[in-house]
Amino acid sequence: MNEAETRAELIDPALAQAGWGVELHSYIRREYPITLGRLQGSGKRDNPKAADYVLVYRNRKLAVVEAKKRSLPDTEGVAQAKEYAERLQVRFTYSTNGAGIYEINMETGEEQYVERYPTPEELWHRTFSEENPWRDRFADVPFEDKGGYFQPRYYQDVAIENALAAIADGQQRILLTLATGTGKTAIAFQLAWKLYQSRWNLSKEPNRRPRILFLADRNILANQAFNSFSAFPEDALVRIAPDEIRKKGRVPKNGNIFFTIFQTFMSKEDGSGEPYFGDYPKDFFDFIMIDECHRGGANDESTWRGILEYFSPAVQLGLTATPKRQGNADTYAYFGKPVYTYALKDGINDGFLTPFKVKQIATTLDDYRYTSDDQVIEGQAELGKLYQEKDFNKIIEIREREAYRVKLFMDLIDQNQKTLVFCATQNHALLVRDLINQTKTSKNPNYCVRVTAEDGAIGDNFLEAFQDNEKTIPTVLTTSQKLSTGVDARNVRNIILMRPVNSMIEFKQIIGRGTRLYDGKDYFTIYDFVKAYEHFSDPAWDGEPAPCDTCGASPCECEPGPTPPPPGECEKCGQSPCICEPELCPECESTPCVCERVCKVCDQTPCICENKLKVKLSDGKVRTIQHMMITTFWDPSGKPISAGEFLENLYGQLPEFFKDEDELRALWSDPETRRKLLDNLAEKGFGTDQLNEMKLIINAQDSDLFDVLAYVAFTLDTQTRQQRVMDRKAHIYSHYDDKQRTFIEFVLDQYIKEGEEELDQSKLGPLLELKYHSVSDAAAVFGGVTQIREVFKGFQRYLYDRG
Repeated sequence: MNEAETRAELIDPALAQAGWGVELHSYIRREYPITLGRLQGSGKRDNPKAADYVLVYRNRKLAVVEAKKRSLPDTEGVAQAKEYAERLQVRFTYSTNGAGIYEINMETGEEQYVERYPTPEELWHRTFSEENPWRDRFADVPFEDKGGYFQPRYYQDVAIENALAAIADGQQRILLTLATGTGKTAIAFQLAWKLYQSRWNLSKEPNRRPRILFLADRNILANQAFNSFSAFPEDALVRIAPDEIRKKGRVPKNGNIFFTIFQTFMSKEDGSGEPYFGDYPKDFFDFIMIDECHRGGANDESTWRGILEYFSPAVQLGLTATPKRQGNADTYAYFGKPVYTYALKDGINDGFLTPFKVKQIATTLDDYRYTSDDQVIEGQAELGKLYQEKDFNKIIEIREREAYRVKLFMDLIDQNQKTLVFCATQNHALLVRDLINQTKTSKNPNYCVRVTAEDGAIGDNFLEAFQDNEKTIPTVLTTSQKLSTGVDARNVRNIILMRPVNSMIEFKQIIGRGTRLYDGKDYFTIYDFVKAYEHFSDPAWDGEPAPCDTCGASPCECEPGPTPPPPGECEKCGQSPCICEPELCPECESTPCVCERVCKVCDQTPCICENKLKVKLSDGKVRTIQHMMITTFWDPSGKPISAGEFLENLYGQLPEFFKDEDELRALWSDPETRRKLLDNLAEKGFGTDQLNEMKLIINAQDSDLFDVLAYVAFTLDTQTRQQRVMDRKAHIYSHYDDKQRTFIEFVLDQYIKEGEEELDQSKLGPLLELKYHSVSDAAAVFGGVTQIREVFKGFQRYLYDRG
């Protein structure tokens, strides 16, 4: 009895007998998808993970059942059952072969055999031993699937349920920490949907629908969220905008889900000095969601904090992509420990985020000392002064230096791929934009555009077009600060760093611009001119949140304390909360403001434009600029590794895949075993993209991946694909007739041009169509499809023999 028969004849009846799928509100989710499988390159993924059965009652996942065929031990599936239960955060999990049923309590650690599966009601009460009316009301509301379009990923489901559990338990401040690109807006929508449909509100009586506020710090984020909540009734959604307030003379109060930015709430134009949020009663909102809350909303020094404290009766949920670090400690102090965390490395290893490689680029002009053969165009040069990366394009500008960098990365990237370039200032972004457009091969005048605070509406329009995956223009955006967070552009393939990145938080935000999934996107590439890669070496790169200052544990194990009281009166205005003039500009949406306090050209305070040094390099120096480039790869442990580390790891693990040269040749010469070997290597983190990069390291760009493996494992000399064919062609042809030789010669020509991928079994059909116009025509020439397959597979044995 195989596994499918075991399920159908033994496990399914036992579950039905316990009431699963029979009793009202109970469901069995078979082959429940958990992960997609890590992207490995060339359109391949690691094996996805799926639970055989997930038992659902009253819209809550309560247990996992892992099935094995009848001939295996009933506990064979224990490890998988525990892993899936841990991911789904369900309390009970089962391993079975259809005869014995082995139960594991993930909370207490108890393990035992049971005679039958518990009924849905029994499992509900075992999971939720204490009564909680709001938990039950939330459970009665199913997720809004938007017509079947939306199915929450496992971690989104857990994040939503954990947040709802905190609300049901009366927690006032809640924090969710999930990596950029993992769908925090989708989580926010489902939370709002559950609260709205269950009629949860601060009165704790379901007598009205809640009033929910979604707060962001940029209009693009508020607009993205507003559009994502379209399943709500139209009259329930309200976009709070300054022009609408001016038009109507009052803040909007009719509705249930309100969207705005901090800057709008902090501003007011009637001269009273009082912010708009003060026009609402303090208890007007029941629930507030703060997007990208690490960006200052909970910071003690930020005037945005006044909004949160004014609406202190509301339950407040912070959404952030960054674990606790020095730069966002105030956020964690305000909201407390996260009720759920999903890290960048989790998203990449699960296959929900795109992995990346980093090209570290150093040039002979990364720093500069003025010499008299260079021409000073503006400013005053200081002999002997060393200008470093942090100085360039702020206090000194060398156009030839920027032109060299631009030409370098434009030669490296596919110029048809969407690319973000992060520059030192808005003026630098302007210069880089012009240099790109002078270098590009595209004829479109809007191939590269600048999107910064200074570009206003036209920049926002360009950004909207860039985010549209159906549009190819603009292809490249240059920016300074504006696009480092919150931009949902899925098809970004390249990120160019031309300015220093000084904080880990900002670095992770920038990396998040490329991690979103898109069809055909196996990875994205970071071109790093400014040593930002050094952040990867920081232990905080993708580790656990920093240890708690009180208990020392990570994550914190302290009991949640009471909500901190509002602060005392402001020393300046004497009010609580403070109503001083806001420091955040409502026009440029930046802090500090880039349209008043900060110069629009140099992004400095005070302005240094007049003192900025502009130098024109001598022709001799321009001609001798050189560069070095090192590639690092994504490692499943969550950190990029250098090519040297990659080679070392590969060398150490190759004996797991083949014991000697003869076995490698045997595996590689058969398309089926070659594919299996490549898949197994990819599962260990040695994908074809990384192996192809190794060709550059060992100077074997025109070789076969076989040569990479043979070189690393046995120090064999590499040879080009053309050399391999020339050495073995006569030997190959001696085994086949003229018709077969004609086809083999065609395949070998493709192999020389394109690589060993042309020898994969999946390429046989396309090759036949290319050569004979159709598979049926080819079959007529060869006498059948079987004969074609034998020739295609057979000649490869001679191609990879010892020669």
